Amino acid sequence: MKEYAFGVDIGGTTVKIGLFTTAGGLMETWEIPTRTENGGSLILGDIAESVKKKLEEMNISADDVEGIGMGVPGPVDEAGNVLKCANLGWGFFNVEKELGSLTGFKVKAGNDANIAALGEMWQGGGKGYKDIVMVTLGTGVGGGIILNEHILPGTNGAAGEIGHMTINEEEEETCGCGKKGCLEQYTSANGIVRVAKRYLAAHPDEKTALTMDLNSKILWDEVKKGDEVAVKISDEWGRIIGKGLALVSCVVDPQAFVIGGGMSKAGECITEKIKEYYKLYAFHASRDVEFRLATLGNNAGIYGGVKMVLD
Repeated sequence: MKEYAFGVDIGGTTVKIGLFTTAGGLMETWEIPTRTENGGSLILGDIAESVKKKLEEMNISADDVEGIGMGVPGPVDEAGNVLKCANLGWGFFNVEKELGSLTGFKVKAGNDANIAALGEMWQGGGKGYKDIVMVTLGTGVGGGIILNEHILPGTNGAAGEIGHMTINEEEEETCGCGKKGCLEQYTSANGIVRVAKRYLAAHPDEKTALTMDLNSKILWDEVKKGDEVAVKISDEWGRIIGKGLALVSCVVDPQAFVIGGGMSKAGECITEKIKEYYKLYAFHASRDVEFRLATLGNNAGIYGGVKMVLD
């Protein structure tokens, strides 16, 4: 095996790039702007140029590079075709072949959430497990499924989109995906605030430190302080996400759920709340699954990219 590999995570504003040893050691990270003008035609060329400059700077021969693994914010099929990536301006094309021709390296690509899950399995909160589901709790709810140390992308690259499971058929507000009653509408950082505001509006006489001007961090801080209303809201949140992940486990049967995203910074009170309600709904054979916090943060995608190109 060669000595080095690059991990790339393409975001809507910046592209994060990491130089790794093939043993999994992160040597350096940096970012370049994501130039989305002209249908995103400049993005891959910018990545190729940045990689070339780093090799020159570090005096590393191209012969010592195993390849480049890349996360893309959209569906990517197993052949390396981007199906569509609206926020980059990309339509259908083979991103692996394109970047490969620009760099001369082997390139592997996948959906960014799936790549992040692979990174957490390899060197993060899921280390030591072969079968995990990563759940990212941020502005939305994302997911990635890893089975036998490999990404499960699905036919359309959409496996792991757990945030858009319908869990409430009575919901009247529309999710960003166009449906109603998605898991994301209740359990994301924005979703738990919606749940909280609905509760506060329906129970104006209950004593609480919470106000309508709150965010998910404030809510979890009050949960830790024992605020009774905050705890009730977190229980409702836990019931919804616990039931959702119990449904996922009936299909995937993972060894562990790895919880990441901005809301995971609240710590173990998040995983303990999910676990409490998960056990109520889970099929008996899957009831003892582990719940772990993600540890790689914003670097999960570049770790996953490297793992993908090494396999």
